Amino acid sequence: MIVDNLANAANYYNLHPLFEKAFEFIGKLDIDNVEAGTTEIEGNLLKATIAEAKLKPAAAAKLETHKRFIDIQMPVTKAETFGWKSLSSLSQPKEGYDVNNDIEFFDDDPSTFVTLVPGEFIIFSPEDGHAPLIGEGEIKKIIIKVAVI
Repeated sequence: MIVDNLANAANYYNLHPLFEKAFEFIGKLDIDNVEAGTTEIEGNLLKATIAEAKLKPAAAAKLETHKRFIDIQMPVTKAETFGWKSLSSLSQPKEGYDVNNDIEFFDDDPSTFVTLVPGEFIIFSPEDGHAPLIGEGEIKKIIIKVAVI
């Protein structure tokens, strides 16, 4: 897991060949007026979703993992808290891996929590169990899916 401010995004370009394109996409958005929807940036290898969702209490948030994609997530309208626990420590799979949606949920409790405010981002690799959308009220956020290559 990586947490940082969007102003420092260039520090992570060398971690994946598509990270620069991902952060350039975010940088070109009119963040205050961005509308919900999904955009393919680089075919199936890199796509962005602007999502509007209801936040939930930490107890209701489930840890999830992805095998084929890295997540870059960034709150747009308000703070969002994320739970985290290493995949190697997860021991309570909920229903197994859903290959079509590249997701597996777990009933384990997060080992730590981090809260981001607009302008900050978080990167989750396939080794990171993460529970997004923790908080109160409604949120607009950016989720970038970066293929593991």
